[in-house]
Amino acid sequence: MSLFWRIFALNAVVLGSATALLLWAPVTVSVPVVLTEAVILVAGLVVMLVANAAMLRIGLAPLDRLTRLMTTVDLLRPGQRLPAQGHGETAELIRGFNAMIERLEHERATSNARVLTAQEAERRRIAQELHDEVGQTMTAVLLALERVAAEAEEPLQGELRQVQEITRGSLDEVRRLARRLRPGVLEDLGLVSALTSLTTEFSTHAGLRVVRGFCSGLPELDQQTELVLYRVAQEALTNAARHAEADQVEVSLAHTDETVVLAVVDDGRGTGVAREGAGIRGMRERALLIGATLDVTSQPRAGTRIRLTVPVPRKQP
Repeated sequence: MSLFWRIFALNAVVLGSATALLLWAPVTVSVPVVLTEAVILVAGLVVMLVANAAMLRIGLAPLDRLTRLMTTVDLLRPGQRLPAQGHGETAELIRGFNAMIERLEHERATSNARVLTAQEAERRRIAQELHDEVGQTMTAVLLALERVAAEAEEPLQGELRQVQEITRGSLDEVRRLARRLRPGVLEDLGLVSALTSLTTEFSTHAGLRVVRGFCSGLPELDQQTELVLYRVAQEALTNAARHAEADQVEVSLAHTDETVVLAVVDDGRGTGVAREGAGIRGMRERALLIGATLDVTSQPRAGTRIRLTVPVPRKQP
């Protein structure tokens, strides 16, 4: 039944009931209308309007649910659908909306995959240039300063030693940036070693006390999944260091037969409602690449908890 005929039928039921009530009820209308008759007619009108509103509310409830979903749907949280039953216009509208959301989610995931792949390639290129070009140039400058300082006399020698230390510190910073852009340890030694190196670096440079809890015997994961886990941990630690005003962060990696779970929990100020900034949305986009689920909870003065649940592919018998 179309929406037009559904509304027409609902109104017809209400008006027919009111007409039948007037025909068979022991009520007469005088001219002029007396007060008692007026009260009865007004009461009947009110009952008729209330019944009509209730029946329309029931009949249009699917459209109300569709409207609420339209205003709250988020492509970074896939799977939000409405059940569509029957063959009327409302059911067709819901099915069309569900198909549109599914298509948009697929297109969003595909475009995100291309963007993040290009981003990782650019990170790799910049890290390689920092290591090969800037790093080697600064190393040559450091060696030249050492030779000149060895031949110079005081007080110039002392000043050259200071410049040498500044250059050495800048070289270490360039190497650290290159490691953050391209986690070579992830490719060479695996996920646990890469996360250990990452947490150690944050503990040293950000002043955070990092508590690690990594389970052994992780299932075999592909390179993209390991990279997503690493990047989510990196972004979560960055948020804790920059925005959470945290003193301690717990980073854990656990697994079951079906999932691998990464959790990053800080003891910062929290917000009550986790703010979906660029960092968290970036984590959600990465999670979509591997079909993972990202949950973010934040409580005032109780810190923020970021939990990434990654499904493990079942081995073929």
